[in-house]
Amino acid sequence: MNPVRPLPNNVADSERNIWYYTYVLTSRKDNNFYTGTTLDLERRLNEHNEGLSISTRYRRPFNLIYFEACPNKNDAYRRERYLKSTMGKRFFRTRLKGGLTG
Repeated sequence: MNPVRPLPNNVADSERNIWYYTYVLTSRKDNNFYTGTTLDLERRLNEHNEGLSISTRYRRPFNLIYFEACPNKNDAYRRERYLKSTMGKRFFRTRLKGGLTG
């Protein structure tokens, strides 16, 4: 068995198989959306639901309703900005009407 060795820091994220996630949560308290980006989706959802995020502390609990995986950080943050824009909100609400399947 070969031990897994970490790659040097100068290796691109895509070569490390690191994924950045852009996600959308819905608050069960006020039914509003929260959009964010993270490296660890499960950990981040737990942080939101445990009240560890100042921006969402008083809106919990949350359900994860949508996420996208991006191969690099810039793409994920660009996608987050888009989903927060007017056109992005329109895109997302259209996806919801179609049951996220079209």
